[in-house]
Amino acid sequence: MNEDVFNASLRKFLKQVGVTSQREVEKAVRDAVQAGRLKGNEKLPAKMVLTIGGLSLSHEITDDIELG
Repeated sequence: MNEDVFNASLRKFLKQVGVTSQREVEKAVRDAVQAGRLKGNEKLPAKMVLTIGGLSLSHEITDDIELG
C-alpha cells in the first residue's frame, strides 16, 4: 500500500463529505425555517454513518446541531 496515495485519497473523500454535507444541512435548515417547520432556535439531533465497501467498518457519529 502506498501511504501517500491512500492518505491523499482519504483526505479528498473526507473533504468532499464535509463540504457537501454542510451545504445540504444548511439548505435544509434554511428551507425548514422559511417554511415555518423550524423556529431557528432548536437543537437538531444528527447522525453520520460511515461505511466502506470491502471492510467491515461502520463508524457512527451522533451529536446535536444548535441553530441558535
